[in-house]
Amino acid sequence: MKILSIRTDNPQAEIGLFEANNSSVLEAKDYLKWEAHRILAETLLPNITDMIKKNNIEIEDLDAIVCFKGPGSFTGLRIGLSVANTLAYSLSVPIIGQDGDDWLKVATEKIVNHDNDHIVLPFYGAPVHITQPKK
Repeated sequence: MKILSIRTDNPQAEIGLFEANNSSVLEAKDYLKWEAHRILAETLLPNITDMIKKNNIEIEDLDAIVCFKGPGSFTGLRIGLSVANTLAYSLSVPIIGQDGDDWLKVATEKIVNHDNDHIVLPFYGAPVHITQPKK
């Protein structure tokens, strides 16, 4: 089972390509971290595409997507989860969003157990601070 992981809650974004077997043992095929603070929207999809090509697979070969759902950056989470949800929907693959230090392990176990969130909503950890409209 080929799994794409996406984590965009910090200025340093992370994506990974993993292989999981039926006992949810993960084997990392590729992993990338980059400083994406203000360029996440411009760099996330090209980096995913490059990783897929580098590992000689097609995007359609992905079996699942796991993503970190928060808490974290409002904009970073929205960008990352929008990409993750769109990919999962368009590829018709399951998606799991998870939080916590062991998010990748827990999310992978859920995928192997055939769970599916269908859509992952961000968890910001605190109320979002939005400026008041100007009058």
